[in-house]
Amino acid sequence: MNGMVMGDTTRLETPGEGNGQAPRMYRILVINPGSTSTKLSVFEDELELVQKTISHVAEELKDFKRIMDQTEFRLVLIRRFLDDHHVDIGSLSAAVGRGGLLKPIPSGVYRVNGSMLEDLLTCRFGEHASNLGGILAHRIALEAGRNAFIVDPVVVDEMDDIARITGIPELARKSIYHALNQKSVAREVARKIGKPYEKCNFIVAHMGGGISVGAHRRGSVVDVNNALDGDGPFAPERAGGLPAGQLVALCFSGQYSLVEMKQKLVGRGGLVAYRGSNNFADLKKAVMLGDEKAQLLYEAMAYRVSKEIAMHGATLKGDVDRIILTGGLAGDETFMEKIKERIGFLAPVEVMPGEREMTSLAHAVLAVLRKVEPEREYS
Repeated sequence: MNGMVMGDTTRLETPGEGNGQAPRMYRILVINPGSTSTKLSVFEDELELVQKTISHVAEELKDFKRIMDQTEFRLVLIRRFLDDHHVDIGSLSAAVGRGGLLKPIPSGVYRVNGSMLEDLLTCRFGEHASNLGGILAHRIALEAGRNAFIVDPVVVDEMDDIARITGIPELARKSIYHALNQKSVAREVARKIGKPYEKCNFIVAHMGGGISVGAHRRGSVVDVNNALDGDGPFAPERAGGLPAGQLVALCFSGQYSLVEMKQKLVGRGGLVAYRGSNNFADLKKAVMLGDEKAQLLYEAMAYRVSKEIAMHGATLKGDVDRIILTGGLAGDETFMEKIKERIGFLAPVEVMPGEREMTSLAHAVLAVLRKVEPEREYS
């Protein structure tokens, strides 16, 4: 396991626990590793004190054969970030990392334990940069003598059994989506309309490099497309749902290997396939300059997202409190209007641009530290 020390993962006390006095403030380190960046924040209670996004150029990562091999490299950067901002590791109440590819689990805050570390380190359920989140959080928390957590990883699975069925028994639909941001914005909108999330019905569309659209029924995401594998609407880097017969024919055409076909679905699909770039802003610029092909692609993406949203009107039997549009692409007002004009008849639409990953991670762990919400055990 690359020389890593997993260490003791038994539950440790948080400052202020065990003496009958509540701590004045909790300090939480948030670690969000991506394929080409590491996002870091330090929160004191709800307030974000400092934040930084460290970009990793290809030259830095080229010698690492596996994602896990990057652990020590990224730990050095995290410690440097803490030192630069005069944050003593011993002052941390907890560390939280973005959740990676694990076995399907319910939504919630999970303490990093031995079973989780084993699955992340061995990439038992798949290899992704987010797997480093729990590992890095554990290593820092171990130094601080505190606990490490993950929150709502992409494998959160609350899907109805009926939603898993396809026309081929060997192929069941999977729940892999932007759970962290979808759950976060859903709870935020629930507070806004004055209802508990557990009593609301929402359709949430997260639109970024991949696009996931989930049906939230009374606190559970009962149906959602597998955004990791490129299912659902096409996106900047995802092919989306494809004509099955034509896809099979392409797979057996002899033109492409298995790896190349997978790349066509994820990474080189969507806008990359059509334009050679995943940059949505560049697409928008081309549209503004009168590029007709760019205009068609722009309209088509909004069309496909709208169809996926409208489908879940049936999932929720027409009982929809709100449709929520979120993620990086939600910052494009024109794109949002094109979606709203197609699906506005279903329910009122809330637009919440951007990703709230760092804040969502910190606030979820804060609720556990304050004993407002329970921590879950991964086993």
